[in-house]
Amino acid sequence: MMPFYYWGFDPTYLLVLIGAVICLIASARVKTTFQKYSQYRSMSGMTGAQAAERILRSAGINDVTIHHVSGSLTDHYNPAKKTLNLSDSVYGSASVAAVGVAAHECGHAIQHHQGYAPLTIRSAIVPVANIGSTLAWPLILIGLLFTQRTGSTLIQIGILCFSFAVLFQLITLPVEFNASSRALAILGQQGILSESELPYTKKVLGAAALTYVASAAAAILQLLRLVLLFGGRRSDD
Repeated sequence: MMPFYYWGFDPTYLLVLIGAVICLIASARVKTTFQKYSQYRSMSGMTGAQAAERILRSAGINDVTIHHVSGSLTDHYNPAKKTLNLSDSVYGSASVAAVGVAAHECGHAIQHHQGYAPLTIRSAIVPVANIGSTLAWPLILIGLLFTQRTGSTLIQIGILCFSFAVLFQLITLPVEFNASSRALAILGQQGILSESELPYTKKVLGAAALTYVASAAAAILQLLRLVLLFGGRRSDD
């Protein structure tokens, strides 16, 4: 019997709750920050789509197309299809928040164009991370049904699979931070936003970056829980 249970309560579940709370706080912050600075119209009057078009062309990127996608803050760059997808709240908006988010996605397109190593690594491990996150828990649960040796092996493989998902989250951090740094530099250099507007955009991108930090922290806490719960099963059985 695992030593972490007392009166049917699993204290390691607190790690999951902590991760969930961190993610909820980060998500709420980025939404409120974006909404706040969506009220500030940029002096240039450029929309997110127009700013993205200008940034991409000035970077010599002519094979990336800009698309309007539904939703709010569903913006993303797809390196496989070379599409820059801007959401309802960004595509046609001329706010400093919208322009900042559009520039951030352009930052990813520029990373791809220049062969930025962390982005290349992240793209390479996407299939492994997806498979790992899908198989981790089934392998662990199946492992609990088998004898010591077979069960322990399956559990350890399950934990290893989940660790790839955690690795993906960690590699995502420098990719996102770098894209935001590129965005702020380009917006200032090209005069798309004024010096007085850049701090507002920096707050929006900073809040967005925290969501990735929160996701990475939650993934690490979940991995720690798996290790605490099942890491010593071989010797305990």
